[in-house]
Amino acid sequence: MEPIDALNEIATLLERERASRYRSKAFRAAARAIEGLGFEELSDTAALRRRKGIGDSSLAVIREALEGRVPRYLAELRDADARPESRLRGQLRGDLHAHSEWSDGQTSIDLMVEAARALGHDYLALTDHSPRLRVARGLSAERLREQLTVVDGFRFDDFTLLSGIEVDILDDGGLDQDTGLLDDLDIVVASVHSSLRMERSRMTARLVRAVSQPQVDVLGHVTGRLVRGERGTRPPSEFDAAEVFAACAAHGVAVEINSRPEREDPPDELIRMAIQAGCVFAIDSDAHAPGQLSLLDEGAARAERLGVPSDRVVTTWSRERLQAWTASR
Repeated sequence: MEPIDALNEIATLLERERASRYRSKAFRAAARAIEGLGFEELSDTAALRRRKGIGDSSLAVIREALEGRVPRYLAELRDADARPESRLRGQLRGDLHAHSEWSDGQTSIDLMVEAARALGHDYLALTDHSPRLRVARGLSAERLREQLTVVDGFRFDDFTLLSGIEVDILDDGGLDQDTGLLDDLDIVVASVHSSLRMERSRMTARLVRAVSQPQVDVLGHVTGRLVRGERGTRPPSEFDAAEVFAACAAHGVAVEINSRPEREDPPDELIRMAIQAGCVFAIDSDAHAPGQLSLLDEGAARAERLGVPSDRVVTTWSRERLQAWTASR
């Protein structure tokens, strides 16, 4: 196989398993370092060692690929990559929750777009964080306007990059961005990232107020829980789920089924409640790197197992129907 393809696939698989971001970034840097090099240049081991971005591990991958073999490290990652299967996964048309290096994502917008297109997506919403989340380099109104000009430059016949944001839900249920600017976006995912242990009645009122605002399209990772992973575990926020989901259904806000395995949010029992409440859903990756876009496999398998009707999953809809839905709300 081509060395550059091997390096990029290794980075993608490392991103999917949420390995150290430094490892995946190192392999992507190595792929960039050999762009445009021919066979003879790639065969010059001494010269490659001197090239910035090439380390021992990436050099070994390049040499094994040039020898006509699947590099050993890549083969190991492929063997360890167990993905759940579901019929629903094949019906998904896009993803409404993804991040780039503009906030806390690992890569550029163009690499996220390239990965989404490779997965066969019709659309991807770019939803970097809002300003209050400083640890994630959230976008001020000025930076978001700047990003919108970049998003507008991505034009394809078979794919649409949707403008968007993951806006922080403030303690009082308000939204952490200029309302007029939110009106201009294709997709607004509203999520809680602070005061997660807020008292139950206050958290309920906070979420209900957030989803009652016409700018909000998707309620992101509703409980905020973590069930595994390098960040440890975190209990779910406490709120009246019946009241929150009734508000989502009344206002046409999609409940996100977050596909990240460390979240599994909402929990199974809350997904069942949301189905009974008549909610629509968005199966999203919450990707922070290109390889994580494929985590939709996980969310689709959970949704299918729990009986979520496919016609109530907005990410199975065409871009035209999706945008008509957000506009009508």
